[in-house]
Amino acid sequence: MATSEIIVVAVAVFAASFTQVVAGFGFALLAMPIMTIALPVDRSLVIVTLLSSITTAVQAVLLRAHTDRVLARRLTLASFAGMPLGLVVLNVVDDMPMRIALGVSVLVATAMLARQVSLAHVGPGLDVGAGFVSGVLNTSLGTNGPPLVFDLQSRRLDPDRFRATIQTVFAAGNLLAVPMFVANGKVTGAGLTGAAIAVPSWVAGLTLGRPARRHVAGPRFRALVLGLLFAAGLSAITFAVV
Repeated sequence: MATSEIIVVAVAVFAASFTQVVAGFGFALLAMPIMTIALPVDRSLVIVTLLSSITTAVQAVLLRAHTDRVLARRLTLASFAGMPLGLVVLNVVDDMPMRIALGVSVLVATAMLARQVSLAHVGPGLDVGAGFVSGVLNTSLGTNGPPLVFDLQSRRLDPDRFRATIQTVFAAGNLLAVPMFVANGKVTGAGLTGAAIAVPSWVAGLTLGRPARRHVAGPRFRALVLGLLFAAGLSAITFAVV
């Protein structure tokens, strides 16, 4: 990898891992747009998925006492159903329309959450739909967080339950996504090298994020979630058209 590529990857992974620990999500949302400045989408997707797999698995175990297991199970099974479709999309659909569609949908969801739209009364269909879309996005763009964030925030989960539940769904999804990428030939030597090079900045982000997490709760947590979603939606559109 060129020096400029290493720097971009390091910055992307540090910011993403720090945010993942503090907010409970955001690794792929932040890492993918930044990383694709210097690397192809498929290589960025491999690096993000490999590092995210470890991050989410560790966090899911550490936070398991707060997990809403019924919600996590429903979202996970629905995401599994959507992942094969996402892999097809990755292979046949151009990046630009997918990124624009993702960005627009994230901004719409952010606006609804900012208006404090509550969907707590909606039945399991909301979870199934959000999980399925998350699965499609997981194996196509690597940014599977927005539908899950929208679903869990709409159900007004407190920060601890939110972080634990979404990490569990992420971890389960990555367990299936990695073998699917391997079988499809997406995991290459270049991707593995990129992931290995990013490990120091990944560790640094995780280490600094843990003490910061206890200061983010209540209104601060909600503001952080909305800010991340807005930035993710805007960046997805921006990088699609430039």
